[in-house]
Amino acid sequence: MKSLLSFTADRAQRYVESLAERRVAPSADAVNQLSRFDVPLQDHSIDPRDVIGELDDGVAPTTMAMAGPRFFGFVIGGSLPAALAADWLVSAWDQNTGLYNSTPGSSHIEQVALRWLLDVLRLPAESAGAFVTGTTVAHITALAAARHAVLKKVGWNVEADGLFGAPPITVVVSDEAHPTLLKALGVVGLGRKRIIRVPTDDQGRMRVDALPRLNGPAIVCLQVGNVNTGASDPVSPICDYAHAGGAWVHVDGAFGLWARVAPSRAHLADGVERADSWATDGHKWLNVPYDSGIAVVRDVEALRASMAITAEYLPTATDRRNPSDYTPELSRRARGIPVWAAMRSLGRSGLTELVERNCNQARRFAAALTDAGFEVLNDVVLNQVLVSFGEAEDTKHVIAAIQADGTMWAGETVWQGRTAMRISVSSWMTTDEDVERSIEAICRLTGQMPRVPAKLAARRA
Repeated sequence: MKSLLSFTADRAQRYVESLAERRVAPSADAVNQLSRFDVPLQDHSIDPRDVIGELDDGVAPTTMAMAGPRFFGFVIGGSLPAALAADWLVSAWDQNTGLYNSTPGSSHIEQVALRWLLDVLRLPAESAGAFVTGTTVAHITALAAARHAVLKKVGWNVEADGLFGAPPITVVVSDEAHPTLLKALGVVGLGRKRIIRVPTDDQGRMRVDALPRLNGPAIVCLQVGNVNTGASDPVSPICDYAHAGGAWVHVDGAFGLWARVAPSRAHLADGVERADSWATDGHKWLNVPYDSGIAVVRDVEALRASMAITAEYLPTATDRRNPSDYTPELSRRARGIPVWAAMRSLGRSGLTELVERNCNQARRFAAALTDAGFEVLNDVVLNQVLVSFGEAEDTKHVIAAIQADGTMWAGETVWQGRTAMRISVSSWMTTDEDVERSIEAICRLTGQMPRVPAKLAARRA
């Protein structure tokens, strides 16, 4: 085992050290070589060292360098050294972190990590929380608690009696609601289509003047950090409206909630502490390994009522926090430990520096690409930049060239009818030099395309 783990660690270290200079997207030749794995399962056993070597040799060259400094395709952070190492320990410990009595160490550290999260994000200290796979499951977890609470007010026990015959719940979302929220609403039985959609402004913020009248049990879902523009819904006015109507307020803060740790950006999420539940990711701006989502619910009993589990054979603690009382899973890895390690290694100042630096880098992208003659479609308030290179066909052509070049990777989106390249800056590894190198690549590649520069020249004139 010692030899195998050392061998694997050496392989992993070489991979991590290559991230800064390797091409971001894998080559077509490397991807084509994956066919080597399309073989029947053999009858005999194979040495574990050979298995790891085969996996590393065949798959590592085909990976997208999402953990590297120039992947801007999604809101994805890399893995901070302490978080990555802690994740290895979690795998080695192999703790089923569902019950305190059977896994006191990992359960306790998760509770500390949750307390730290509430502190740095300035959410109500009395809240309960759950470490889950990602924002999708964080939404499911929080919305299950919301469903319980709003139906309990009208005398309905949804956990016992289900939704058959239950009073209807009004669900209000933004036109710009993320698909993961809609998926979660479907999973918890509230529906993806029966919701009320509220129109948004030119930055994707929910229009307060268009909010519907609330009547009966209701859940209002708002967004802090639009996945295209980075903009946030007007939190306080929406909380005023929702709470006046007796509604539960849920916040999709997958990455935007982390603006709370940055003094220059915290105003974007002013009033978010007034909501009733929140969903965010650790594997985005906190830069911990996949998978890491966090659900936070102010009403502890509502979360427990919707998630708690017990059985005669389970060593359930009565005086300690059992993680399985707050999460959909009973069997689960200790996802909160890499979160603890990331926060412990960064401290408050490190968290602030990370978010502030990425936001400044996004602004640098926007300024440089505007100066180069390209069109930035959004107000760059956080870490998201939308860039158009002219007509939709031209923009797609540029994006394809950038992805094939390998210097950086950014993806395509459509924003209010305009095709754009979306740049998301959220990695601890991204340096200012990486940004300049990426800007140079964009300008170099567009300079090699006869159609696009002609249109840019006309725009400059």
